[in-house]
Amino acid sequence: MSRAFQAGAYRLPLGEKTYIMGICNVTPDSFSDGGQFLRPQDAIEHALRMQQEGADLIDIGGQSTRPGFQAVSPEEEWQRLQPVLEGLRGRLTVPLSVDTFYPQVAALACEKGADIINDVTGFAPAMWEVAARYGCGCIVMHPSEPEGDVLPAVRAFFEQKRQEAARWGIDETKLCMDPGIGFGKTYEQNLQLIRDVKEYRLADCALLMAASRKRVIGRPCGDPPFAQRLAGTLAAHTVAQMGGADMLRVHDVKEAVQAARVVDALLHI
Repeated sequence: MSRAFQAGAYRLPLGEKTYIMGICNVTPDSFSDGGQFLRPQDAIEHALRMQQEGADLIDIGGQSTRPGFQAVSPEEEWQRLQPVLEGLRGRLTVPLSVDTFYPQVAALACEKGADIINDVTGFAPAMWEVAARYGCGCIVMHPSEPEGDVLPAVRAFFEQKRQEAARWGIDETKLCMDPGIGFGKTYEQNLQLIRDVKEYRLADCALLMAASRKRVIGRPCGDPPFAQRLAGTLAAHTVAQMGGADMLRVHDVKEAVQAARVVDALLHI
């Protein structure tokens, strides 16, 4: 059987195209777009607009995980997410991902129609239990400073998480691995992870690259404002895509879709 990522009821074949995941932050303090879509109606309209621009998935988050972030409670996170999920129900035709590390929030989101849990802490047992209960897709991020060389360390983490998932009855088709650009890594390690995807990706699992507008993009460009890092983001994501990334998590959907389709054409000629 061909490789695929199973996101709830959605099956995304891998290797045929690169998928674009649009970011919708329902937060006052995200590093790039904090406060921009805090009002539920603004977030709903933004998600629908990204779908119209060609996003293959939508990722909604109720709290910032930028460096130095202050965590909000599960109750406050859910207060932000609930009206957006309710407003999108029945209006999206692409998988909906919820970015949370709280199992209780993840469960509530799945009840409201979320297809994917995106956990930046890498899935503890309580989160695996939720994923197994609802049969959703899992985006599993490497969340910390790697021990030793970054590429084998990230690969070993992915192998460990695949084994953990299997113990919960979750197979590879429901897993999408994320190397965690900007989470506990040095500048050089982030560059390695973007450049050398082939060195750590697992053959049977999807891989997500999420470098959009981050510090690793800004630094070689002279640290322009976050919203002015589109060209650098496209360059980094193109390299990752050429290396085998299956999915790109982005702020600028229209431009990312165009770039990804060109790279896909070059890869499949």
